[in-house]
Amino acid sequence: MAARMQHFDPPSSASSESDDGEVCLDEKEMFLVDELCDDAEHYRRSDMGTPTPQSPRPPSTGSQRSPKSRRQRTTSLSQSSKKTSAESILRSKTRTIYTAGRPPWYNSAGQQVEPFVIGICGGSASGKTTVATKIIESLDVPWVTLLSMDSFYKVLNEKQHEMAARNEYNFDHPDAFDFELLKTTLQRLKEGRMVEVPIYNFVTHRRENRTKTMYGANVIIFEGIFTFYNVDVLKMCDMKVFVDTDADVRLARRLRRDISQRGRDLEGVLKQYSTMVQPAFYYYIAPLMIHADIIVPRGGENEVAIELIVQHVHTQLQLRGFKLREKLAHSYIGQPLPSSLYLLPDTPQIKGLHTFIRNKETYRDEFIFYSKRLIRLVIET
Repeated sequence: MAARMQHFDPPSSASSESDDGEVCLDEKEMFLVDELCDDAEHYRRSDMGTPTPQSPRPPSTGSQRSPKSRRQRTTSLSQSSKKTSAESILRSKTRTIYTAGRPPWYNSAGQQVEPFVIGICGGSASGKTTVATKIIESLDVPWVTLLSMDSFYKVLNEKQHEMAARNEYNFDHPDAFDFELLKTTLQRLKEGRMVEVPIYNFVTHRRENRTKTMYGANVIIFEGIFTFYNVDVLKMCDMKVFVDTDADVRLARRLRRDISQRGRDLEGVLKQYSTMVQPAFYYYIAPLMIHADIIVPRGGENEVAIELIVQHVHTQLQLRGFKLREKLAHSYIGQPLPSSLYLLPDTPQIKGLHTFIRNKETYRDEFIFYSKRLIRLVIET
């Protein structure tokens, strides 16, 4: 494979930005760049849209140095909503590469591992989100996705909007939710794929134009008043938790939440609660308690129940092989390194590259630039 010499100027620690968004570079360094780097640059540019041609910077009048090209700062725009499943997958003879979303997780044997799904059900304002948050805080695992059923309210027509404005539309009935979209979203999350979750506005009773991008994770927590209602959704849950809170406490929480956060008045909240929320709880939600593996009284205040849930989740993650990194880290303790493993010398150059790569403030194009350089050193070694 032919290689050619190109001049690249890494940014100094005191680089300045010009008005057009480009970075002024002052130092010069020689790099070997082969055709593979050109291919990687092609994929990077195609993901961001039409590339902007770069023009060399003319030398200043007081300097005799040759003209230098500038790397233009670019911005990555999410276009996942326009991509089809076929466009998000690159297939070759030996492997499949997912270009959108996190790839599926695998255990030490190379087998795909499904995430652990926790379903949390309970009445309105029972503390489901609080319990989910406490579980996430206590789990202390790298990747957890929290999916709320509130995001899947159906789109209302004009007549239904008029009823909702008069507090006469029943949002606590199963028909108010889009279970088809919910099942598809949850299934994609279990497969480790990216999803676009609707954002519901409780003030206007409408879905917003924007969506929230979410990905699969080690643990997926799904919470809502009808989490256990749909059979297909119920089958996806590996652990089912029901939050049981006193009706008076739920009413007090709902009054405070709807009045302060959703712009409702006291009379409207009480009317909705007495005519729709309370009957729906006793008719639909309370009977779903029979499906629960664990019933949590008092919601997020029950620390003992949350601790038991966290212990069980950790056990399941261990059995499913999610502790692969820990297993690999301890596999050669006290033993010589294998002959096939070579460690790069800890030089100032390596340290500098890691500094840029691990810095969360590093711009996207600079991250790619220094990652390519580090990969080149690995290949040359």
